[in-house]
Amino acid sequence: MLKGVHHIAIICSDYPRSKHFYCEVLGLKIIAENYRAERRSYKLDLGLPDGTQIELFSFPDAPERPSYPEAQGLRHLAFAVSSMNEMVAYLSDHDIKSEPIRIDEYTGKRYTFFADPDGLPIELYEVTEHPITPKTS
Repeated sequence: MLKGVHHIAIICSDYPRSKHFYCEVLGLKIIAENYRAERRSYKLDLGLPDGTQIELFSFPDAPERPSYPEAQGLRHLAFAVSSMNEMVAYLSDHDIKSEPIRIDEYTGKRYTFFADPDGLPIELYEVTEHPITPKTS
């Protein structure tokens, strides 16, 4: 049956800006980068330490994402972090504003939100250990 999340696909409006954000600011590792001439589109495969991947796409003339009020569909992307304070400070050092840190009323865990260059909501969720065991090669 299901074993975990393999990848999350994101369509961006400005490929170089989003590539910089996900690779240089958030530190995701480039697995593969391909330009698909027939679609005038980039596809960038990025990896997280637990093996989860993000597919970053650029498509010409893609419509903007509806945001407020929230539209149906995928709500946000959430990353596990071991130190909320360190990550929020790191984002601030990169001129990325995050919301005030909140406490999940059901789990007691700390979390916050910030946005990627296209306004995609990204959550940081503080965990003491990641729930998915990293893959070994």
